[in-house]
Amino acid sequence: MTTAATRHSDRRVSPVFVGILAVTAVTGWATWSGFAAQPGVAVFLFVTAAWIVSLCLHEYAHARTALHSGDISVGAKGYLTLNPLKYTHALLSIVLPVIFVIMGGIGLPGGAVFIERGRIRGRWRHSLISAAGPLTNVLFALVCTAPFWLHALDGVPQDFRFALAFLALLQVTAAILNFLPVPGLDGYGVIEPWLSYNVKRQVEPFAPFGLLFVFALLWVPSVNNVFFDAIDSILRGMGIEDFDRYCGQELYRFWQGTNEFCQVSR
Repeated sequence: MTTAATRHSDRRVSPVFVGILAVTAVTGWATWSGFAAQPGVAVFLFVTAAWIVSLCLHEYAHARTALHSGDISVGAKGYLTLNPLKYTHALLSIVLPVIFVIMGGIGLPGGAVFIERGRIRGRWRHSLISAAGPLTNVLFALVCTAPFWLHALDGVPQDFRFALAFLALLQVTAAILNFLPVPGLDGYGVIEPWLSYNVKRQVEPFAPFGLLFVFALLWVPSVNNVFFDAIDSILRGMGIEDFDRYCGQELYRFWQGTNEFCQVSR
């Protein structure tokens, strides 16, 4: 084939993404080795860079699945290069999720690759394209929590353990929020192909406000408590205790000062 979507340059990994990976590796090493003069700064940079990597992989999964499902336009749009600057809404996919991590410690769902759905045939393919992104967050969460549920924490420095726990929290929250069957989120994209035309037409006007609706609900104390209780239960099931998750978030927010409680290992 000679389409633009199949050119090698359209699939070459972007230097921007390589740079983000490099920051993740260097700051991860600094967190592991204790090399950084301020551990909190190293953890902040490591978790933030790793979070951006996961956002890029989330969008890449959507695009790659769409490519194999029939939308050959994703290559020409730059979605296969893992370059976040190529996304339709870089602000929504990268900047805003990072701000939410800093402010509230929650994995905000992104949404930035434009899939030409008319090129794709078959409801299962449409559903799989939508599911591919949050499934990437699930996989990322499994990788982050592997040392915990494999009981392989011997020799893992405390600060690095805390950072992994907080990063896992972000991945789990992102996966759950993305899988909600709310218009505008991936979860709705999974079920949308199976809905009737009339239902889809009635729901469509609400799609731009779906994420705002979800976060408005999370401001309700009772809903917020139920949501984070569920998150904590999932993390405990994956081997992460509240202590690790809490101290990871505290260490990430280095500008708030040192938390003496987290400096004492259990």
